[in-house]
Amino acid sequence: MDVELFNFDLPDVCIALRPASPRDSSRLLQVKDGVLTDHIARDLADLLRPGDVLVLNETKVLRASLEGIRPARLHGGGGDVKVGFNLHKQVSGHSWRAFARPAKRLKQGDFVRFSDALSALVTDKQNGGDVGLKFNLSGAALGQAIEQAGDMPLPPYIAKQRPVDARDHEDYQTVYAKDKGSVAAPTAGLHFTPDLFAKLESNGVKIVRLVLHVGAGTFLPVSSDNTDDHKMHSEWYSISEQAAETINTAKRNAGRVVAVGTTALRALESCANSKGAVVAGSADTDIFITPGYDFKIIDAMLTNVHLPKSTLFMLVSAFCGLDTMQAAYKYAIDNDYRFYSYGDTSLLWKHQNV
Repeated sequence: MDVELFNFDLPDVCIALRPASPRDSSRLLQVKDGVLTDHIARDLADLLRPGDVLVLNETKVLRASLEGIRPARLHGGGGDVKVGFNLHKQVSGHSWRAFARPAKRLKQGDFVRFSDALSALVTDKQNGGDVGLKFNLSGAALGQAIEQAGDMPLPPYIAKQRPVDARDHEDYQTVYAKDKGSVAAPTAGLHFTPDLFAKLESNGVKIVRLVLHVGAGTFLPVSSDNTDDHKMHSEWYSISEQAAETINTAKRNAGRVVAVGTTALRALESCANSKGAVVAGSADTDIFITPGYDFKIIDAMLTNVHLPKSTLFMLVSAFCGLDTMQAAYKYAIDNDYRFYSYGDTSLLWKHQNV
């Protein structure tokens, strides 16, 4: 499909630089059968019904934004160079892929120093600023050093307007984060509070947890003109036997499966079998969902309000229909909804004839 079909005019003022406080006071736009209704995130429990299953991604965000110094080259002239890195995929106990900026100041074989304890060798350099880093530490020691030297990896459209600060270390993490490994937050989960969970459970909504470690590729623009030419970065997910059984039982009993975020949705759709059941397991997925995709598991999704021409807007357009989502986003802009990671949310119900 033509990527331009997923474009719309989004004023910069619509992009939220801080989240709502408390978290569940953010606005929620429900899109159901083409009808738009305004709510608050804490209303979610009243919009669902007993027997529904809410699926959370309990991944935890690493402090994966690193600033390093590439020392002056012996035979290249010039001095030390500051280079920023966003880690996006762990390759081994001591190696990561990262997006570097400015990548043009790096070449294979360069040494980068992040702190007195942490350094890395640039092992290779690919398109789009994607580089390989082989660190001087491995395993738990590497993880600890990254946490000490790194910062929260705020999306570029926020980081360009203000620096990361202490508030982001809490704000850019869900209250239920558990399994460390993401380099971006599953932002639909940022709207939950203990009070909201208590209300959901008292209303008979089941809570299921899985893990998908979000990669920085979620921030990458679609650079091709046609969706067929775009390649998604892979992300690792894991779904337990218990989670799969809870979801499959609910589906057999007419319960609805509601994914909290595109990450939970992609994990569930990646492990669906031909009979529309969830199969437990762990794997990498590079699933790219665009209009025409046949959803096998999900009945609804909670998701933030996304940017133009993003893979996430393509996904929600596949779920509800492109015309419906273009109209919903125009409504959101006209009514001062706050967009993207720190913005408001939406509850989208699958349209049967998209």
